[in-house]
Amino acid sequence: MSDQKQELPPVVEFREVSKVWNPGTPRECKALEHLSFSIPDLPGKGEFITILGPSGCGKSTALNLLAGFQEVFPPTTGDILVRGKLVTGPGIDRGMVFQKYSSFPHLTVFSNISFGLHINQKKLGISREEIDSQVEGWIGKVGLKGHENKYPHQLSGGQQQRVALARTLALKPKIILMDEPFSALDEPTRMDMQRLVVDLWDEIQATVFLVTHSIIEAVYLGDRVWIFSQGPGKIAKEFMDIPIPRPGVHPLETQQSPEFLDVVDRVASDFQKIEEGQTVD
Repeated sequence: MSDQKQELPPVVEFREVSKVWNPGTPRECKALEHLSFSIPDLPGKGEFITILGPSGCGKSTALNLLAGFQEVFPPTTGDILVRGKLVTGPGIDRGMVFQKYSSFPHLTVFSNISFGLHINQKKLGISREEIDSQVEGWIGKVGLKGHENKYPHQLSGGQQQRVALARTLALKPKIILMDEPFSALDEPTRMDMQRLVVDLWDEIQATVFLVTHSIIEAVYLGDRVWIFSQGPGKIAKEFMDIPIPRPGVHPLETQQSPEFLDVVDRVASDFQKIEEGQTVD
């Protein structure tokens, strides 16, 4: 038997993906064009990819295609693969956290977080008691202990996003998609949520794709930072191996360091060039 380890397929792969809305009509609009990338499977570690880009460049469309959402799927051309298998629709291996608070208004915090577990109970092979135990654990991890029986309208914006995060992570997806999840929050709450996401991501070791309009947030959270081109979108610039300490360090401390501010300046400079239609190295 060979000692050589079998190479794992990429966690996510886009192959020449494009998306055209209303093709062949006067309202035709190309959201994505020739979008190709490959995220390797790193055992015991998940990458955090943050995505910046001009408005209307297809960032959210790319996330929704990866999620397999019916309103967007399939791509007009190209293939999307997760661990070597073609994506054909949604799956519990991919979880989404949206910009707008997405809790069910008629369900309590506890019921919202347990919803996906109950729907997939047979597939997951877990009992009702195990579901309750897991939900209690996630309520503690996201700082909602004591709020279990409240309804979404009784929660702050930050608390509602904690519910959404716990509901997504409770299914233990290995791919997490986040579409501007903190944009509606005030700055102190946003920073708290960034710290929470980093701590939970470090624990669950998932691959995360997060769309944001904040360069500071993109640099703080990203192992890779992608800047999409003007629409139709594709990756115009990639920053990798960003040396920013995150787990165990308060976001404010990190975001005030000279090293962090230097990376922010470089990303901001290229972002401005891309917005102006210039090419970057």
